[in-house]
Amino acid sequence: MAEPFGGVIGPSWRESTPWWPPDPQPPAGAPNVVLIVLDDVGYAQLGCYGSDIATPTIDRLAAGGVRLANFHTTALCSPTRSCLLTGRNHHSNGMARVADLAVGFPGYWGRIPRQNGFLSETLAANGYAPVAVGKWHLTPEDETHAAAPRDTWPVGRGFQRWYGFHGGETHQFVPNLFQDNHVVPPPRTPEQGYHLSEDLAERAIQYLGEIRSVEPDQPFFLYFATGACHSPHHAPAEWIERYRGQFDGGWDEWREATFERQQAMGLLPEGTRLSPRPPWVPAWTDLEPEDQAVAARFMECFAGFLSHADAQIGQLLGFIDDLGERDNTIVVVVSDNGASAEGGERGSINDSRLWNGNPAGRRELRARVDELGTPTAHNNYPWGWTMAGNTPFRRWKREVHEGGVADPCIVHWPRGVSGRGEIRHQFAHAIDVLPTILELAGVDPPDELGGIEQSPIEGTSFKALLDSPDAEEHRTTQYFEMLGSRGIYHEGWKAVTFKPLGQMYGDGIDPDAPFENDVWELYHVAEDFSECDDLAAQEPERLAALVDRWWEEARRYQVLPLDNRPIAALLAPRRPFDDRDRYVFWPYGAPIPENVTVNVRNRSHTITAEVELPEVGTAEGVLLAMGTTLGGWSLHLIGGKLRYVHNFVGKERYTVTSEVVVPPGAHELAFAFESHGDFSGTGRLLLDGAVVGEAEIPTTTPVRYSISGAGLTCGWEQGPPVGSGYEAPFRCTGTLRRVVVEVNGIGHRDPEAEFEAIMAEQ
Repeated sequence: MAEPFGGVIGPSWRESTPWWPPDPQPPAGAPNVVLIVLDDVGYAQLGCYGSDIATPTIDRLAAGGVRLANFHTTALCSPTRSCLLTGRNHHSNGMARVADLAVGFPGYWGRIPRQNGFLSETLAANGYAPVAVGKWHLTPEDETHAAAPRDTWPVGRGFQRWYGFHGGETHQFVPNLFQDNHVVPPPRTPEQGYHLSEDLAERAIQYLGEIRSVEPDQPFFLYFATGACHSPHHAPAEWIERYRGQFDGGWDEWREATFERQQAMGLLPEGTRLSPRPPWVPAWTDLEPEDQAVAARFMECFAGFLSHADAQIGQLLGFIDDLGERDNTIVVVVSDNGASAEGGERGSINDSRLWNGNPAGRRELRARVDELGTPTAHNNYPWGWTMAGNTPFRRWKREVHEGGVADPCIVHWPRGVSGRGEIRHQFAHAIDVLPTILELAGVDPPDELGGIEQSPIEGTSFKALLDSPDAEEHRTTQYFEMLGSRGIYHEGWKAVTFKPLGQMYGDGIDPDAPFENDVWELYHVAEDFSECDDLAAQEPERLAALVDRWWEEARRYQVLPLDNRPIAALLAPRRPFDDRDRYVFWPYGAPIPENVTVNVRNRSHTITAEVELPEVGTAEGVLLAMGTTLGGWSLHLIGGKLRYVHNFVGKERYTVTSEVVVPPGAHELAFAFESHGDFSGTGRLLLDGAVVGEAEIPTTTPVRYSISGAGLTCGWEQGPPVGSGYEAPFRCTGTLRRVVVEVNGIGHRDPEAEFEAIMAEQ
């Protein structure tokens, strides 16, 4: 509703008084706010939380501020980010899982309701300038293309500017980037020294500089979400080399040394024990020396990635120093969940290999060890390092034991927080970050935003414990739920039950068992911080009361119905998969996510490009492509000849090349695939209907081509290139009018494998 006019309107201007609606004004002396969200960084992986990985920038924030030693998240990416930005629980936000796995229940819709206002919206209504840089992942994948609505994108939720990427991950050397509401190319190539972490810091500095060039006093809110340290663990080579040999002692030795450092710095309550290594994680000494070398290199890549990201955060904070505003800037650093085990037992050189049932074995990993961390790998470390990264806790990301939900949190504000290098042991949760920031900034939670009545904020400010180590615990109860695993914290006790999604790790737990058969564990986490002593048998009444309390919280925050079916969202999506048999693509537009475009897997199909080639020079360039060097296919002209490349998960390239050079003029250039029905077939290239090349393609991709946000592109490739002998984007030098894809038969889908692909990218 428009604000009533506050002036006077008479017959003419002589009898009238003009009036303007007042602009929102921040509280006097309002601080800037910088919320830094790290990705998949475990409790023990920052220097100030016990690690020997160099994170000097973040460590300085901890030394000048307050560390929370008992801070918790939700166990997955999108849910935690929704909690941080709204102050509501993830089910209240409709974000029970990642945004891409929505199902038709209110807590699982994958879209945050407008009555749950974002921190950006609240601060903007109070005179702040909010900008977002980095990972978003609060928009379902099927709404991240050029024709999608933008209401769940950052600029649809209160941010004035955004530069970053959708989804759970992206290639760090050739990312799929967005600016505000459209796709943009990376500003440099890997050969020119590009890396995403550096680009994000540069863009954040640019945005803050633009604000200050016009508004020297307006407070800003910067949401800075790194790609680090989600896989792929990409880093500039020199940063990886800094760690050469540092992890040769292995994860068991590293974990013990980290635990000792945590104890020495007072991070852990007295009496905390190191949780035992689970039986599915091999002892380091049981690995062959060659496999130890590979596993150590995986960790060197992770460490280089994290240290490099820390340095870029240092550049950003250095610019705030240049502005002279560090003392009046609240900086909060968190991670979104525990360390990730998605690399599996041995580690992964290309996650698409895992989804497509073709993981790299020991021999291949040994042979390709020097490729780790580079643009042609999509590396993710083995789960022994995951276990170590969550020291001293049990389990990891996706699960609600402490290893999945206990995370770093640092608050630094020289002008407003007196603590310097202090540690707080009171329980806190991601939903408490927003109300804490609002209280520190002197901003009241709004009753309405944009004319929409707001729901109650479910978090509680922990400002009091920042001021005093003896402050009472502000949050005495908090539920957890992720993909069927459940837990509840209450007054120093925690009940928890693990629900697998399949036959995982040899637990012997039946994923299809009724929820009422789940075995609950009980821990006195005030004294047993690392969940070592299960007291369920000794205290059945206390356990029963906690389980009853969990059900009360579940009903309150729309957690129900419980659902650990891994593929339910894929079998009944909000938007059904496209079932056309003819698709038309127009050149040079934005990438199209794989799950909303033509599915050619294991089915006969024809790709026909209508082109006009120039009289002078040799025509080259991409006609239509899917994916990158890590897997996909590409139809292109190279050296004047038509060529099709099927890149099978970065392992093999199968090529069909024409026998003739395509002459100048208008042509129809086509690739026809005749499926044999067993993920193999015959590929034929056609020039104006005549076959000019033919070859067998013995193995095609069964589950998913693209990775790290890459999709289908017309007239160019995102890169690194699918094929060999050219560099992306390899734009077509002729006039490409359009490309038509016609498909026959039912497109192959493997929902279980698709689910694992989605989960591996969170």
